Amino acid sequence: MMELTITSMTPADRLYAYNQSSQLEGQTGCIGHLRGDFGAGKEFYTSWFDHRREYKTDEFKAELDEVVNTLREKDGLLCTRGSMTRFCYQNPEAEFEGNYCAEYGFKVQTPQHTYMLRCNPNYGDYNFYLYAYVSRFLEHHMEKAKQGIRFITPGYKELFRIPDGDHIRIFTGGGGTRDRTCRFIDETHFETSGGYSSALYHICEFAERLEQTHGSVIPLRSSLPVQCFSTLPSSGELILLTRGEKGYSPCPEFSAADAGENRRFAEDSNGKNGVTKAQEAAMLAGSMFGWQTPAADPQNYDEQGQPIRPRQKDRGEAR
Repeated sequence: MMELTITSMTPADRLYAYNQSSQLEGQTGCIGHLRGDFGAGKEFYTSWFDHRREYKTDEFKAELDEVVNTLREKDGLLCTRGSMTRFCYQNPEAEFEGNYCAEYGFKVQTPQHTYMLRCNPNYGDYNFYLYAYVSRFLEHHMEKAKQGIRFITPGYKELFRIPDGDHIRIFTGGGGTRDRTCRFIDETHFETSGGYSSALYHICEFAERLEQTHGSVIPLRSSLPVQCFSTLPSSGELILLTRGEKGYSPCPEFSAADAGENRRFAEDSNGKNGVTKAQEAAMLAGSMFGWQTPAADPQNYDEQGQPIRPRQKDRGEAR
């Protein structure tokens, strides 16, 4: 059997453990995927689905068999449902929130191919999906995607950027809202999905459509919590902030007359919910000044929730 190095997927890797659009399949060299389950626990039922058949060479088919057989070895990741469960629990960093339950993501690489393995050890579900890619295409695309997805005005002024796979909220001219997930295609194109449709846009085309329909767009950054507590700068009143919404909700049932007590309540409650001071500061700025502003991005704050000042150029540095 071949020697395999199995690593836990990064958040960026996880985007490629699901079906992609035909545009992304072509750019990433997605050959296809194997879906399987363990039946009562020790059976092994699989189905293969082609994506880009031009990459499905005889060499790849032989390698895929060898990869799966190696993973099927005694007590291996794909041996039984029990062995999969043990492997997942031994690698808690691989856990992430899937479509409807917690899943585990692992990455297997060979000299020519990358395999993204998404595991769900629960009985009654399909237990794994193994997506196969041509490594050089996938790595090239993922490297370019690090620049993020740009949102601009029709005049090409940048409004904000979001990471590949993050979300936006579109405000329609009629007063409605639509939340969409966005995927990076290249420097000037992105895809949206959500609701009942998906679409491919040039960044300028998207901006022009919004202008024509009197709409607007804001980021719904996954780096921000859905909600958090804070205090009103003017009065010290305890307030609740909601990602993507203007303003705040008062909390009269928890708010005290003492501003310091409210501050302690907010920090304690946020801490228990895993909300950092940087996230709270970004949420407050977004609710006050708009979610598309740089101040609404938690990466622009330090651990104490203080703004990170732009690096000043040295006197001898070229301007």
